Amino acid sequence: MESPAEIKEMDKKHENSVKWYANWRFITGGLLFTIILLIAAVWYYQATHFNSQTKINGIKVGGMNVDQALKKLKTTTLKNVVYIGNQQVFDGKDTMMGFMENDLPQIKKILKGQYTFFPSSKANNYSLMPSKQDHYRNQTLKKQVEEKLLAMNKSLKVPKDSVVRLKQGKIVVTNSVSGEQYDVPSLLVDYDKHEYISEIQLNPVYIQPIKEDSEFVKNQQKKMEEFLVQTLDYKVQNKVFTLKAGELIKNASISKDLQIKIDDKGNFKKKIAEINQSQSTLYKDISFRTHSGSVISVKAKGYGWAINVDKEIPRIMKAFESGRKSVSASNIYGNGWNGEGYGYDAVKNNGIGDTYAEVSIAAQRIWIYKNGKLVVTTNVVTGNQSTHHDTTPGVWYVLYKQTPAVLTGRENGKITYQTPVNYWVPFTNGGQGFHDANWRSSFGGNIYRSNGSHGCVNTPPSVMKTVYDNLSTYEPVIVY
Repeated sequence: MESPAEIKEMDKKHENSVKWYANWRFITGGLLFTIILLIAAVWYYQATHFNSQTKINGIKVGGMNVDQALKKLKTTTLKNVVYIGNQQVFDGKDTMMGFMENDLPQIKKILKGQYTFFPSSKANNYSLMPSKQDHYRNQTLKKQVEEKLLAMNKSLKVPKDSVVRLKQGKIVVTNSVSGEQYDVPSLLVDYDKHEYISEIQLNPVYIQPIKEDSEFVKNQQKKMEEFLVQTLDYKVQNKVFTLKAGELIKNASISKDLQIKIDDKGNFKKKIAEINQSQSTLYKDISFRTHSGSVISVKAKGYGWAINVDKEIPRIMKAFESGRKSVSASNIYGNGWNGEGYGYDAVKNNGIGDTYAEVSIAAQRIWIYKNGKLVVTTNVVTGNQSTHHDTTPGVWYVLYKQTPAVLTGRENGKITYQTPVNYWVPFTNGGQGFHDANWRSSFGGNIYRSNGSHGCVNTPPSVMKTVYDNLSTYEPVIVY
């Protein structure tokens, strides 16, 4: 059993223990409360302020609340300096950032997004555009930069594309050459994506040439190869001549839209001239079978046609370029009053056809054929041989028809006679033609040698109407 002193000692220890426990609880509670307050304060601060290393558009807003950050953004000046790589290319005018009160929600969103429970020294740089468009930055400055780049490009080395050409009959691919000109559209796209800060740093982008190993150049080569095996049917009268691109075309170029352009006439002139020589009748001696069956040669004078080679070549070249398969001769000329040619559609009888008038000076007779059949024949009187007013031999054509008419003769610019006739059918530009001659009582024989006409074919009035009715404008008249 404990003594009173021992009991007293034990009570004292118990009392001290109770006091110590009470003090410990108070201290612990106070410390815990202080920690909670501290944490709450830190949390609140962190929730309402940016971390120390936070930037918006490159501007430090660390430790600021949204109002302070907005104020700093509103009062910050944009220098608007534009760089491509390390080279400054434009220095725009200074402008204010242009943030307003209605941009607070965006700043709050950034604040919330960068929130950490405990303070963070991690660097964060956020990009923010003002809700109201910056007209200078988005339009004026951008346009100025574009104009500056385009002006700079004028003095910079131009890139050269690989080019496909036909040279002297061979397909040649030139090498591409790099240049120094800026790819302005691409740089402007980069400009649009740039952050809202004072210095606009654009990555250098250059105009790239089309490379010789590109798919584009390969397609051009293929197109040129296909072009060179192309043929064109060239129709002249009832004949077709096959023209071959590979034989005629020696130099050509091809555009970016795969359109081929022939660069010179190559062998076209020689080829079309050959075809013209083989088919045309103008100024040629035409073989003609007379009424008696004999074959003679008569030179085409008023009658006849030829191809204008120089005018025809561009048409044929264009036909090749456009990929046409056939083309007909078009530029036909001759000795008509307006340079027109006649007889192109006549493919029978060596180009004279089967409808014509035949005039024999020696026989002093004419024969008129329609569709190969003789419709009228009669004796006539041709030009006076003794006075050198001979009817001119050659292949001519009916210029026009007139009934009645007054024939006017001229010598040295003076009118020598004026004779009325019932029917007039001229066939030379010099004024020779068929007409009735009621002043004559006989026709044929040798009258023409000393008492012939002034060059016309005097026809008996009794048959002249039949002659007139069976002659048609532009039909050939063969005089021999």
